[in-house]
Amino acid sequence: MQSLIGSRIFVLREQRVMLDSDLAELYGVQTKALVQAVKRNLLRFPADFMFQLANQDVVALRSQFVTSNTGRGGRRTPPYAFTEQGVAMLSSVLNSSRAIAVNIGIMRTFVRVRELAATHGDLAARLKELEERSEALALQHDSFAHSTRAQLKQVFEAIRQLTTPPDPPKRPIGFVVPPQDQP
Repeated sequence: MQSLIGSRIFVLREQRVMLDSDLAELYGVQTKALVQAVKRNLLRFPADFMFQLANQDVVALRSQFVTSNTGRGGRRTPPYAFTEQGVAMLSSVLNSSRAIAVNIGIMRTFVRVRELAATHGDLAARLKELEERSEALALQHDSFAHSTRAQLKQVFEAIRQLTTPPDPPKRPIGFVVPPQDQP
């Protein structure tokens, strides 16, 4: 379930967020019902908990999820994006056992994403420091061969590529037939 949730966390406006339609699907309610519940409790959702996407946000995300053009039976209003705190607040608005269980899974996924980001940031900082030290050492020793410097740069680049987290898998477009259990 965490991989499913993780694939639905986007970075918008330098924040990790989940969209109302994805949350509604996870909670097992219609998007319209989720939005109505939020609007009835707007005081619980300040701007740092939830915001409605602007047109440029929608355009930026259009390639990541399928949306229809306005006027063709699709969504008429831009979606809402919920930050981690906003998702936590949803559990008080949607008071059902499924909402609580899904919310716990979402919170664990947000924590895991934050841990992974911190780990990769630490590794990148350490790699940069090591690279700077080797360059300083190379400048101090004239006998340090040019080819050795080039080889070290290649090693640092390879390590940097290995520590860069892969892009999350994209959701397939269109109708996907779920795998059936075989006896």
